[in-house]
Amino acid sequence: MIEPREVIREHLRRFFAGHSCDEHVWTLGPALDELPRLFVLEFAPGPQSRLWTYVTVGAWEVRAEPRLEFMIAAPDQDQRHVELLFMTAWYHGNRGLGTGHTLPIGESWLPGSKCDFFLVSLPYPFGPQLEICNLPDWHLHVLWLLPITSAEREFKVREGLEALEQRFDAAAIEYWSPNRPSVV
Repeated sequence: MIEPREVIREHLRRFFAGHSCDEHVWTLGPALDELPRLFVLEFAPGPQSRLWTYVTVGAWEVRAEPRLEFMIAAPDQDQRHVELLFMTAWYHGNRGLGTGHTLPIGESWLPGSKCDFFLVSLPYPFGPQLEICNLPDWHLHVLWLLPITSAEREFKVREGLEALEQRFDAAAIEYWSPNRPSVV
């Protein structure tokens, strides 16, 4: 039987073919003890994206449903993204996440950024080829952690996810920029 983590790893490597890839673990905090098989793949800029892309492998093990992995797209290489993905996987195990949920980062996403929340979203910049990973008897979804501001989160709570996404589209946000202005 094929190990699910190997299927997920290969799914991601196929999608990011032509990108150099490294594997990382985060050695601080509760996620290390509670999610000992979790790791993060770091993809350097390449043919699929000019951004650094970080994706969990093993987050799906924290909950029977929904089976999820998480990704961050960022302008620069930074171990901060590995830490944030471990934090998100741990949070998902304790609280449960899904499309449209938000989670607090607890501080700025990156230095100088006004974004201090993640919006859990479909990976729109990458499409369903990345989002859906099929395994022999089941599948999982790779969801995108889109950095948002507190004001954008409050707007989403008040007006709904679709209204916020329309604002993002109308503003053509540079989602990878830590200094992007809020759309609210």
